[in-house]
Amino acid sequence: MKILTQKMMWLGLVLVLIVLTVFGVAMMGSVLGSKPKELPVALVILDRPAELSTGGTFAVGEMIREKLVSDPAMPFVWHVVDSEEKAREGLDKREYYGAMVIPADLSSGLLSLATHSPIHPNVRIISNEGMNTQASMVIRQAMGQAMKMISGDLLQQLLGQIGQQTEQIPVETATALMTSVTVQEEVVHPPGVNNASGNAPGLLIQIMWIGSLVTGIVLFLASQKAVAAGSRRWTVSALQAIGGLATVGIASGFTVWMASSWYGMELANARETWLFLWLAGSAFFLLQSSLLNWIGFRGIPLLVLLMFFSMPLLNMAPEFLSQTTRDWIYSWTPLRFAAGGLREVMYFGGLDAVGSNAFVLWSIAVGFLVLLLASGFKAGRGTDAPPTSVTSD
Repeated sequence: MKILTQKMMWLGLVLVLIVLTVFGVAMMGSVLGSKPKELPVALVILDRPAELSTGGTFAVGEMIREKLVSDPAMPFVWHVVDSEEKAREGLDKREYYGAMVIPADLSSGLLSLATHSPIHPNVRIISNEGMNTQASMVIRQAMGQAMKMISGDLLQQLLGQIGQQTEQIPVETATALMTSVTVQEEVVHPPGVNNASGNAPGLLIQIMWIGSLVTGIVLFLASQKAVAAGSRRWTVSALQAIGGLATVGIASGFTVWMASSWYGMELANARETWLFLWLAGSAFFLLQSSLLNWIGFRGIPLLVLLMFFSMPLLNMAPEFLSQTTRDWIYSWTPLRFAAGGLREVMYFGGLDAVGSNAFVLWSIAVGFLVLLLASGFKAGRGTDAPPTSVTSD
């Protein structure tokens, strides 16, 4: 029972609880309980009001707009645009997670259901799956449910209109009213086969972060031995940067080849995916190596914590996160910019589609390259001087 009196045992228990708390916050605190809010969605109202035989107009499109925009339960921010082309352009530019298109013949088509030549209008729901699979699913489900409720209201209005003209409804009219509005779903920028349901960019970035960290540690140890053997510190730092960038280039190419050849990941442009992954890995390596060169292995826990705090966020839409998580982690973590840029390359047209994410990665790479090279002139460079021999008379 003497083991229970040892301070080390109780200190170890406290340490375990601290570690579990930190990593619990990192892995669960930022994502558990997350829910969508204020997802930007385009709404296209092309419907033209139809004239009623009893006088007045039947404007279904305007009614749908009012119901959707005024519904506080919908987790969307509606952006009303005047054409389907503008909505699709916004989808291509990653401005919207989805869109709803109300056709021009909606009102007249619904009124035709009471005639011998019924026309079933089609409402289209477009989900931007490449932008975020989880948000795309929410859009399809929420919009589909909303249209079911609206269809019920429309059925009541149509029955009222028909009731003013006749007390009996023909069977074919009743059948047509059962499916008054057809909802068509369309997916744009689909991730492709074996892309982890659209989460492949986040997975590849995590792999590159770990690969870059291993590269940084190995070259850091090698540089320390080279300096101890008498090499000039600034020369070693320059060669450390060159060797690391070359290694990361090979590693990123191997990662793309492995994902495609071993696991069948469908890549629209493997070469551009490799180039961007090389940029991301280079930014990671330079950041990690700069930290190692300036503070040594004490920087490893910081890099590990950064990875674990960032991992759960890489495949989530920012609108799903709490404001605290968005401000304190998501807004600045370099892994987020890398995953976002890789998503643009893989699902939105290659390097031509890359926006500010690439600029941020280039800025990180250049900034930490300067710090890495500057570490060659830090205190302790006196060891770079050649040793002098001391002889006694």
